[in-house]
Amino acid sequence: MLFAMIAKDAPGALQARLDTRPVHLEHLNSLGKKLVFAGALLDAEDKPEGSIVVFEAETLAEAEAMAAADPFVPAGVFASYEVRRWRMAINNSGAEL
Repeated sequence: MLFAMIAKDAPGALQARLDTRPVHLEHLNSLGKKLVFAGALLDAEDKPEGSIVVFEAETLAEAEAMAAADPFVPAGVFASYEVRRWRMAINNSGAEL
C-alpha cells in the first residue's frame, strides 16, 4: 500500500532544513524500495516550505514509523506532518510503481 507524508516546515526552519538535509537524505535512501517518491514543497521564491514523501508500507503504523524516523522531525524542521493512505490514479512520470 502507498502512504503519503505531507509535511509543512516550521517558520524560520530553513537553516535547520539545510543543516539536517544530508542525514535526511541518508534516511530516505536507507528505505530502499519502500521509498517511492520524495521532494520538497516550494514557495513562490522556490524555497522549501515542506515535503511530500510517498512510502510503500504494509500498514499505516509502519508508514508513520518511517515518517517519524525522518531526521527533519527531531530537528524541528517540520511544524506539522501527517501520514495518509494514498492511491495513485495517474503516473506519467515513467517510474515503475
